[in-house]
Amino acid sequence: MVTIVLTGQLQTADGERDLACEIDQPIPVRKLIQRQGVQLRHLLQLLREKKVLVTINKRIASEDSLVQDGDAVRLVGHDGMGGSGLGPSHI
Repeated sequence: MVTIVLTGQLQTADGERDLACEIDQPIPVRKLIQRQGVQLRHLLQLLREKKVLVTINKRIASEDSLVQDGDAVRLVGHDGMGGSGLGPSHI
């Protein structure tokens, strides 16, 4: 099982911040997020815009980094300028 933790202003479409999902082989962070469907769809655009910091097991990672069973993925919203940059129009 992989744990996904959303921090800052990030949350699922349902307002959740912690998710758990099963994977059967290592996959990139981007694909893990895609598998969550509508709940995390908005995060894909934020990843493309580089407005989300990704860590895997407390180490800085990227959307292409591989996630393995047992990993903890944390997604932190940022705009690179010290603010959140994640107003309602983006979430």
